[in-house]
Amino acid sequence: DNKLMKALLFDTETTGATNPEIIEAAWVELDTPSTLNIINTHNQRYKPSKRIELGALATHHIYDEELEFCPPSSSFKLPTNVGYIIGHNVDYDWNVAGCPDTKRICTLALSRKFYPEADSHSQSALVYLLDRANARERLKNAHSALADVQNCLLILKNIIKAHGNISTWEDLWLLSEQSRLPTHMPFGKHKGLPISSVPADYKAWLLRQDNVDPYLIAALKSA
Repeated sequence: DNKLMKALLFDTETTGATNPEIIEAAWVELDTPSTLNIINTHNQRYKPSKRIELGALATHHIYDEELEFCPPSSSFKLPTNVGYIIGHNVDYDWNVAGCPDTKRICTLALSRKFYPEADSHSQSALVYLLDRANARERLKNAHSALADVQNCLLILKNIIKAHGNISTWEDLWLLSEQSRLPTHMPFGKHKGLPISSVPADYKAWLLRQDNVDPYLIAALKSA
């Protein structure tokens, strides 16, 4: 029963771009999309098996030496009975969490749908769009996992309010899935062309390729 499945707003900080390992994970468990009350909060740091890359360090400012006495990254796991994980570019966090068997709700895709006029859909940019008066204060700790979760919750509240008719996590997941379908070709010789206008032979060729994004495949098939 989907009603019994937990929904977690989830974020991680990692060692970097190459085979990333989790060094910090945070989530809040939410009751329903209508109320978005926080039931539980979790925040934990982990010790990775390798050095943190400089690019990652410049983003989250977590030193390797601060993690010396933390549990190993390999011990990370989500709680049981999680049906939905929510995040900004949620696939990244889902991947580093070991691709758990959950449905993913992507606030990045939803933001692109609901705020098409924004020139950036990064989480920090959206905080400036949605709460300009408090944004600078809110973003002082951006890229600590728990602060990112709290900022993502602000975005989620605004998206649900803008839609006005979401009562279950399944509703929100279906809306996220729909929002993830590209409307224009993201790359190649037809980049920028509406998917409905992409020539049939090019569509057929793309569908025969390996490693094409599943959402692009779905968009090509339905166009």
